[in-house]
Amino acid sequence: MNHEIRNTYDTEVNPQSAARHADLDDGPGPELMGASTLIGDNIVNQKGEDLGDLKEVMLDTRNGRVGYAVVSFGGFLGMGDKLFAVPWKALTLDTTNKRLVLNVDKKRLKDAPGFDKDHWPDMADPTWEKQVHGYYGTRVWNSDSDYDDSRM
Repeated sequence: MNHEIRNTYDTEVNPQSAARHADLDDGPGPELMGASTLIGDNIVNQKGEDLGDLKEVMLDTRNGRVGYAVVSFGGFLGMGDKLFAVPWKALTLDTTNKRLVLNVDKKRLKDAPGFDKDHWPDMADPTWEKQVHGYYGTRVWNSDSDYDDSRM
């Protein structure tokens, strides 16, 4: 897991020092974390089935938000993995078990729109966004409001 003990600046902290200061609130907590803390984390569904791991966090620079989690699923030792862009809003963080939870059946993820590591989609394309958000049951947002209902 990549959840080393971190301080306010998302840098590693000496575990002995952290234990001595466990009562102090010296970090942002799970509400605000560095993306590198999550990369490589396991992703499971609500049944606890393994759905893969987090390969990348895609930032929506137009709107100043996290857009997608790129999930790697299938394959063996990195060979034959299929990648999926999952809307960030479709994931929840399980801080107790230090993993991400995606409420989707394993079979449904296998059938989801995906791509391989050498052929990424244009994630800013409105048609692609609509397809992916529709698949996971999340809403597309725009820069003028929280969500763009016309792109649902």
